[in-house]
Amino acid sequence: LGQNKKGMKGILERLDAGEVVVGDGGYVLQLERRGYVKAGHWTPEAAVEHPEAVRQLEREFLRAGADVIQTFTFYCSEDKLELSGNVSNITGAQINNAACDLAREVADEGGALVAGGVSQTPLYVKKGSENEVKAIFKKQLDDFLKKDIDFFMVEVRSSLKTASFNTDTLNMSGRQCGPIYCAAFHVFMKLYLHPVGADIVGINCHLDPLTCVRTVKLMKEGLEKAGLKAHLMVQPLGFHTPECNIGGYVSLPEYPFALETRIITRWDVHKYAREAYNAGIRYIGGCCGFEPYHIRAISEELAEERGFLPPASTKHSLWASTLETHTKPWVKARAGRQYWENLLPASGRPKCPSMATPTDGRP
Repeated sequence: LGQNKKGMKGILERLDAGEVVVGDGGYVLQLERRGYVKAGHWTPEAAVEHPEAVRQLEREFLRAGADVIQTFTFYCSEDKLELSGNVSNITGAQINNAACDLAREVADEGGALVAGGVSQTPLYVKKGSENEVKAIFKKQLDDFLKKDIDFFMVEVRSSLKTASFNTDTLNMSGRQCGPIYCAAFHVFMKLYLHPVGADIVGINCHLDPLTCVRTVKLMKEGLEKAGLKAHLMVQPLGFHTPECNIGGYVSLPEYPFALETRIITRWDVHKYAREAYNAGIRYIGGCCGFEPYHIRAISEELAEERGFLPPASTKHSLWASTLETHTKPWVKARAGRQYWENLLPASGRPKCPSMATPTDGRP
């Protein structure tokens, strides 16, 4: 299928040309499991304290086929850092600067783009004024504009108003802006009728892949009915969450320390990538729970459309074809797409329920 020779076109140039853009995966949960992020606070000071850990994870996503490396800056607003009390001698500007440098370094190793991840702010929830909230966003923006990033990504926004605050501030920069919204369906309907200036819209985090794809389909329908145009993107959870409502996976009793039995398989990701592509979504990645091998699965499922396989596929046989050489006949019989596509994985926990009762207090 050849090698990636598309050069350094911008994100909108790639999407306008109909190319598939593979996003990266989740950083916060991955780095928490590896011992570099404190759960509950979820702040990204590891970009300063342990840059080698962040760099390694970014390289794994790049090797798996990611076309975009997102800066590890989620929850890097000054008010969040102060609220968490997790760091006292590292500023938001230091984290933003270090994270931008790391992402650029790794992205340049493989011709990828850098997305500046603009963090949400607790100030909005605390009823901060529009000017106060925009000032927080502007601090982050000022840091990013000093660095070599390619576009902005605004993720995990649960209200149209805070999203509009972001885009008002970002659009003044002249850079391309690709916000992702994670919110209740009624917010999406308002988005269709009152666009806030985003070039790329979609869903990220909080819910499982197929739920997110279905939601983006609804967004697409709404955009078309309103006569609006935007590129579509999706970066869901790497966990199964069929029982969750708009509270998302944080309402599950397993969150955040016992989610492992809900992890999606690489074969689930193949299905997700194909569903997303068939829905007209061209920016396809992952968020919390998505590991490098999940990103590789997206790249492999869409290899024909992209025209190449990622470097990580040199150590992975498509649809387990290498099992054909296994000495055990029952393992050898598992070589092939049909087996893995139809497998119903067991959890190995006979006393555990298949689903839980979310505790977000919503119907």
